[in-house]
Amino acid sequence: MKKKDSVFREIWKNKAVYMIMLPGIAWFVIFAYGPMSGLQLAFKEYSAKLGIWGSPWCGLENFTYVFRDPSFLRSVGTTLWINAGRLLFQFPVPILLALLFNELRLKRYKKVVQTVLTFPQFLSWVIVASIVINILSYDGLVNSIIAAFGGETINFMGSARMFQPLLYITEGWKSAGWGAIIYMAAISGIDVDQYEAADLDGASRLQKIFRITIPNILPTISVMFVLQMGNLMSGGFDQVFNLSNPAVKDVSEILDMYIYNISFGSTPDFGFSTAVSLFRSVVNCAFLVVADRGAKALGGSGLFA
Repeated sequence: MKKKDSVFREIWKNKAVYMIMLPGIAWFVIFAYGPMSGLQLAFKEYSAKLGIWGSPWCGLENFTYVFRDPSFLRSVGTTLWINAGRLLFQFPVPILLALLFNELRLKRYKKVVQTVLTFPQFLSWVIVASIVINILSYDGLVNSIIAAFGGETINFMGSARMFQPLLYITEGWKSAGWGAIIYMAAISGIDVDQYEAADLDGASRLQKIFRITIPNILPTISVMFVLQMGNLMSGGFDQVFNLSNPAVKDVSEILDMYIYNISFGSTPDFGFSTAVSLFRSVVNCAFLVVADRGAKALGGSGLFA
Protein backbone atom coordinates (compact mmCIF):
# COMPACT_ATOMS: atom_id res chain seq x y z
CA MET A 1 0.00 0.00 0.00
CA LYS A 2 2.86 2.34 0.87
CA LYS A 3 4.49 1.62 -2.48
CA LYS A 4 1.25 2.49 -4.29
CA ASP A 5 0.94 5.75 -2.29
CA SER A 6 4.52 6.70 -3.19
CA VAL A 7 3.77 6.10 -6.89
CA PHE A 8 0.72 8.37 -6.74
CA ARG A 9 2.74 11.02 -4.89
CA GLU A 10 5.39 10.92 -7.60
CA ILE A 11 2.72 11.27 -10.31
CA TRP A 12 1.15 14.21 -8.48
CA LYS A 13 4.55 15.80 -7.95
CA ASN A 14 5.27 15.61 -11.69
CA LYS A 15 1.68 16.25 -12.82
CA ALA A 16 2.77 18.85 -15.39
CA VAL A 17 4.94 16.26 -17.16
CA TYR A 18 2.15 13.67 -17.12
CA MET A 19 -0.31 16.23 -18.52
CA ILE A 20 2.04 16.77 -21.46
CA MET A 21 2.26 12.98 -21.94
CA LEU A 22 -1.52 12.53 -21.74
CA PRO A 23 -2.35 13.21 -25.44
CA GLY A 24 0.31 10.73 -26.56
CA ILE A 25 -0.89 8.09 -24.09
CA ALA A 26 -4.51 8.65 -25.20
CA TRP A 27 -3.49 8.24 -28.86
CA PHE A 28 -1.79 4.90 -28.13
CA VAL A 29 -4.72 3.63 -26.07
CA ILE A 30 -7.30 4.55 -28.72
CA PHE A 31 -5.43 3.76 -31.95
CA ALA A 32 -2.81 1.17 -30.91
CA TYR A 33 -4.12 -0.85 -27.97
CA GLY A 34 -7.87 -0.50 -28.58
CA PRO A 35 -7.83 -2.18 -32.02
CA MET A 36 -5.95 -5.14 -30.54
CA SER A 37 -9.31 -6.52 -29.44
CA GLY A 38 -9.84 -7.37 -33.11
CA LEU A 39 -7.09 -10.00 -32.87
CA GLN A 40 -9.74 -12.41 -31.64
CA LEU A 41 -10.72 -12.73 -35.31
CA ALA A 42 -7.69 -15.00 -35.72
CA PHE A 43 -9.50 -17.57 -33.59
CA LYS A 44 -12.97 -17.07 -35.07
CA GLU A 45 -14.88 -17.91 -38.22
CA TYR A 46 -15.82 -14.36 -39.13
CA SER A 47 -19.35 -13.53 -40.23
CA ALA A 48 -20.19 -9.98 -41.30
CA LYS A 49 -23.75 -10.52 -40.11
CA LEU A 50 -22.70 -11.52 -36.59
CA GLY A 51 -19.80 -9.09 -36.31
CA ILE A 52 -16.48 -9.58 -34.53
CA TRP A 53 -17.92 -10.34 -31.10
CA GLY A 54 -20.75 -12.53 -32.34
CA SER A 55 -18.80 -14.70 -34.77
CA PRO A 56 -18.27 -18.30 -33.59
CA TRP A 57 -14.93 -19.47 -32.24
CA CYS A 58 -12.94 -21.91 -34.38
CA GLY A 59 -9.81 -22.38 -32.25
CA LEU A 60 -6.58 -22.72 -34.24
CA GLU A 61 -8.32 -23.65 -37.49
CA ASN A 62 -7.26 -20.45 -39.26
CA PHE A 63 -3.61 -21.07 -38.33
CA THR A 64 -3.87 -24.61 -39.69
CA TYR A 65 -4.99 -23.24 -43.05
CA VAL A 66 -2.24 -20.60 -42.95
CA PHE A 67 0.63 -23.07 -42.69
CA ARG A 68 -0.87 -25.30 -45.37
CA ASP A 69 -0.90 -22.47 -47.93
CA PRO A 70 2.19 -22.54 -50.20
CA SER A 71 1.67 -18.86 -51.05
CA PHE A 72 2.01 -17.95 -47.37
CA LEU A 73 5.29 -19.83 -46.99
CA ARG A 74 6.60 -18.27 -50.22
CA SER A 75 5.67 -14.77 -49.01
CA VAL A 76 7.46 -15.37 -45.69
CA GLY A 77 10.62 -16.38 -47.59
CA THR A 78 10.35 -13.34 -49.88
CA THR A 79 9.89 -11.00 -46.91
CA LEU A 80 12.89 -12.39 -45.05
CA TRP A 81 15.05 -12.27 -48.19
CA ILE A 82 14.16 -8.64 -48.96
CA ASN A 83 14.60 -7.50 -45.35
CA ALA A 84 17.91 -9.30 -45.00
CA GLY A 85 19.05 -7.19 -47.95
CA ARG A 86 17.71 -4.08 -46.24
CA LEU A 87 19.85 -4.81 -43.17
CA LEU A 88 22.91 -5.41 -45.35
CA PHE A 89 22.57 -2.59 -47.89
CA GLN A 90 20.24 0.03 -46.39
CA PHE A 91 20.94 0.05 -42.66
CA PRO A 92 24.54 1.39 -42.99
CA VAL A 93 23.57 4.19 -45.42
CA PRO A 94 22.23 6.72 -42.84
CA ILE A 95 25.27 6.03 -40.63
CA LEU A 96 27.70 6.72 -43.49
CA LEU A 97 25.71 9.80 -44.47
CA ALA A 98 25.85 11.16 -40.91
CA LEU A 99 29.61 10.59 -40.78
CA LEU A 100 30.02 12.45 -44.10
CA PHE A 101 27.84 15.32 -42.86
CA ASN A 102 29.98 15.55 -39.74
CA GLU A 103 33.11 15.93 -41.83
CA LEU A 104 31.75 18.82 -43.90
CA ARG A 105 33.29 22.10 -42.80
CA LEU A 106 31.27 24.55 -44.94
CA LYS A 107 28.17 25.05 -42.76
CA ARG A 108 26.03 26.69 -45.46
CA TYR A 109 26.78 23.91 -47.96
CA LYS A 110 26.18 21.33 -45.24
CA LYS A 111 22.70 22.72 -44.50
CA VAL A 112 21.76 22.80 -48.18
CA VAL A 113 22.86 19.20 -48.76
CA GLN A 114 21.11 18.03 -45.61
CA THR A 115 17.87 19.74 -46.64
CA VAL A 116 18.01 18.26 -50.14
CA LEU A 117 18.61 14.73 -48.83
CA THR A 118 15.95 15.00 -46.10
CA PHE A 119 13.17 16.36 -48.34
CA PRO A 120 12.27 13.01 -50.03
CA GLN A 121 11.13 11.64 -46.65
CA PHE A 122 8.11 13.93 -46.85
CA LEU A 123 6.99 12.54 -50.21
CA SER A 124 4.49 9.69 -50.18
CA TRP A 125 5.33 6.43 -51.91
CA VAL A 126 2.61 7.18 -54.44
CA ILE A 127 4.60 10.21 -55.62
CA VAL A 128 7.96 8.44 -55.45
CA ALA A 129 6.63 5.44 -57.37
CA SER A 130 5.15 7.74 -60.02
CA ILE A 131 8.53 9.44 -60.47
CA VAL A 132 10.34 6.08 -60.70
CA ILE A 133 7.81 4.68 -63.21
CA ASN A 134 8.03 7.81 -65.38
CA ILE A 135 11.81 7.51 -65.43
CA LEU A 136 12.17 3.73 -65.86
CA SER A 137 9.10 2.69 -67.85
CA TYR A 138 9.33 1.57 -71.51
CA ASP A 139 8.61 5.10 -72.72
CA GLY A 140 10.29 6.78 -69.76
CA LEU A 141 13.30 9.07 -69.58
CA VAL A 142 16.01 6.40 -69.40
CA ASN A 143 14.65 4.27 -72.22
CA SER A 144 14.07 7.37 -74.34
CA ILE A 145 17.76 8.26 -73.98
CA ILE A 146 18.77 4.66 -74.77
CA ALA A 147 16.54 4.63 -77.86
CA ALA A 148 17.89 8.01 -79.00
CA PHE A 149 21.40 6.52 -79.08
CA GLY A 150 20.16 3.47 -80.98
CA GLY A 151 20.17 1.07 -78.04
CA GLU A 152 17.58 -1.54 -77.10
CA THR A 153 15.05 -0.54 -74.46
CA ILE A 154 15.14 -2.31 -71.09
CA ASN A 155 12.13 -3.45 -69.11
CA PHE A 156 13.26 -2.09 -65.76
CA MET A 157 9.89 -2.24 -64.00
CA GLY A 158 9.03 -5.72 -65.27
CA SER A 159 12.35 -7.36 -64.44
CA ALA A 160 12.29 -9.71 -61.45
CA ARG A 161 16.08 -9.45 -61.23
CA MET A 162 16.00 -5.64 -60.93
CA PHE A 163 13.04 -5.36 -58.56
CA GLN A 164 14.89 -5.95 -55.29
CA PRO A 165 17.78 -3.53 -56.05
CA LEU A 166 15.13 -0.99 -57.09
CA LEU A 167 13.56 -1.30 -53.62
CA TYR A 168 16.88 -0.62 -51.93
CA ILE A 169 17.79 2.32 -54.16
CA THR A 170 14.43 4.08 -53.82
CA GLU A 171 14.23 3.45 -50.07
CA GLY A 172 17.78 4.72 -49.62
CA TRP A 173 17.04 7.86 -51.62
CA LYS A 174 13.83 8.50 -49.71
CA SER A 175 14.80 7.81 -46.10
CA ALA A 176 18.60 7.94 -45.74
CA GLY A 177 18.69 11.70 -45.13
CA TRP A 178 15.97 11.50 -42.51
CA GLY A 179 17.58 8.50 -40.79
CA ALA A 180 20.92 10.30 -40.66
CA ILE A 181 19.41 12.94 -38.35
CA ILE A 182 19.34 10.44 -35.46
CA TYR A 183 23.03 9.63 -35.86
CA MET A 184 23.95 13.29 -36.32
CA ALA A 185 22.22 14.04 -33.02
CA ALA A 186 24.30 11.30 -31.39
CA ILE A 187 27.48 12.71 -32.95
CA SER A 188 26.66 16.21 -31.70
CA GLY A 189 26.64 14.84 -28.14
CA ILE A 190 30.25 13.63 -28.31
CA ASP A 191 32.64 15.53 -26.05
CA VAL A 192 34.67 17.96 -28.19
CA ASP A 193 37.67 17.45 -25.88
CA GLN A 194 38.15 13.98 -27.39
CA TYR A 195 38.64 15.49 -30.86
CA GLU A 196 40.96 18.18 -29.51
CA ALA A 197 43.07 15.57 -27.75
CA ALA A 198 43.20 13.54 -30.99
CA ASP A 199 44.36 16.65 -32.89
CA LEU A 200 47.18 17.14 -30.39
CA ASP A 201 48.22 13.52 -30.92
CA GLY A 202 48.30 14.09 -34.69
CA ALA A 203 45.34 11.83 -35.53
CA SER A 204 43.99 12.02 -39.07
CA ARG A 205 40.32 12.62 -39.85
CA LEU A 206 39.88 8.95 -40.71
CA GLN A 207 41.43 7.89 -37.41
CA LYS A 208 39.12 10.21 -35.51
CA ILE A 209 36.11 8.68 -37.26
CA PHE A 210 37.09 5.10 -36.34
CA ARG A 211 38.54 5.82 -32.89
CA ILE A 212 36.16 8.49 -31.58
CA THR A 213 33.01 9.04 -33.63
CA ILE A 214 31.93 5.47 -34.36
CA PRO A 215 32.63 4.09 -30.82
CA ASN A 216 30.61 6.95 -29.32
CA ILE A 217 27.57 6.37 -31.53
CA LEU A 218 27.63 2.56 -31.19
CA PRO A 219 24.84 2.60 -28.53
CA THR A 220 22.59 4.51 -30.96
CA ILE A 221 23.50 2.12 -33.80
CA SER A 222 22.73 -0.80 -31.51
CA VAL A 223 19.26 0.52 -30.61
CA MET A 224 18.41 1.29 -34.24
CA PHE A 225 19.56 -2.19 -35.30
CA VAL A 226 17.34 -3.80 -32.66
CA LEU A 227 14.36 -1.75 -33.88
CA GLN A 228 15.12 -2.75 -37.47
CA MET A 229 15.19 -6.41 -36.46
CA GLY A 230 11.74 -5.92 -34.92
CA ASN A 231 10.42 -5.16 -38.41
CA LEU A 232 12.07 -8.10 -40.15
CA MET A 233 8.71 -9.63 -41.08
CA SER A 234 7.28 -6.29 -42.28
CA GLY A 235 8.49 -5.58 -45.79
CA GLY A 236 7.39 -1.98 -46.35
CA PHE A 237 3.91 -2.38 -47.81
CA ASP A 238 3.55 1.14 -49.26
CA GLN A 239 6.75 0.87 -51.25
CA VAL A 240 6.17 -2.62 -52.61
CA PHE A 241 2.48 -1.99 -53.36
CA ASN A 242 3.24 1.08 -55.46
CA LEU A 243 6.31 -0.27 -57.27
CA SER A 244 5.18 -3.84 -57.97
CA ASN A 245 3.18 -5.13 -60.92
CA PRO A 246 2.00 -8.57 -62.12
CA ALA A 247 5.28 -9.15 -63.99
CA VAL A 248 7.27 -9.21 -60.72
CA LYS A 249 4.66 -10.87 -58.49
CA ASP A 250 6.91 -13.84 -57.71
CA VAL A 251 9.57 -11.61 -56.12
CA SER A 252 7.33 -8.85 -54.74
CA GLU A 253 4.61 -10.70 -52.83
CA ILE A 254 5.87 -10.04 -49.33
CA LEU A 255 3.82 -10.96 -46.27
CA ASP A 256 2.11 -7.55 -46.17
CA MET A 257 1.04 -7.94 -49.80
CA TYR A 258 -0.18 -11.47 -49.07
CA ILE A 259 -2.32 -10.16 -46.17
CA TYR A 260 -3.68 -7.38 -48.38
CA ASN A 261 -4.61 -9.81 -51.16
CA ILE A 262 -6.46 -12.25 -48.90
CA SER A 263 -8.17 -9.42 -47.00
CA PHE A 264 -9.45 -7.48 -50.00
CA GLY A 265 -9.45 -10.14 -52.71
CA SER A 266 -12.49 -11.54 -54.50
CA THR A 267 -13.35 -13.73 -51.49
CA PRO A 268 -12.02 -11.91 -48.40
CA ASP A 269 -11.38 -13.99 -45.29
CA PHE A 270 -10.75 -11.64 -42.37
CA GLY A 271 -10.21 -14.45 -39.86
CA PHE A 272 -7.50 -15.97 -42.06
CA SER A 273 -5.78 -12.62 -42.70
CA THR A 274 -5.88 -11.74 -38.99
CA ALA A 275 -4.21 -15.07 -38.21
CA VAL A 276 -1.42 -14.21 -40.66
CA SER A 277 -1.06 -10.72 -39.14
CA LEU A 278 -0.88 -12.15 -35.63
CA PHE A 279 1.77 -14.64 -36.74
CA ARG A 280 3.80 -11.81 -38.28
CA SER A 281 3.58 -9.71 -35.09
CA VAL A 282 4.65 -12.61 -32.87
CA VAL A 283 7.66 -13.39 -35.10
CA ASN A 284 8.62 -9.69 -35.21
CA CYS A 285 8.46 -9.59 -31.40
CA ALA A 286 10.65 -12.70 -31.21
CA PHE A 287 13.24 -11.14 -33.56
CA LEU A 288 13.16 -7.96 -31.45
CA VAL A 289 13.87 -9.84 -28.21
CA VAL A 290 16.63 -11.96 -29.81
CA ALA A 291 18.30 -8.87 -31.32
CA ASP A 292 18.05 -7.05 -27.98
CA ARG A 293 19.68 -9.94 -26.11
CA GLY A 294 22.33 -10.23 -28.82
CA ALA A 295 23.15 -6.51 -28.65
CA LYS A 296 23.57 -6.72 -24.88
CA ALA A 297 25.72 -9.86 -25.13
CA LEU A 298 28.07 -7.98 -27.49
CA GLY A 299 28.37 -5.13 -25.01
CA GLY A 300 25.87 -2.77 -26.63
CA SER A 301 22.74 -1.21 -25.21
CA GLY A 302 19.31 -2.75 -25.69
CA LEU A 303 15.71 -1.67 -25.43
CA PHE A 304 14.68 -3.81 -22.47
CA ALA A 305 16.04 -3.84 -18.96
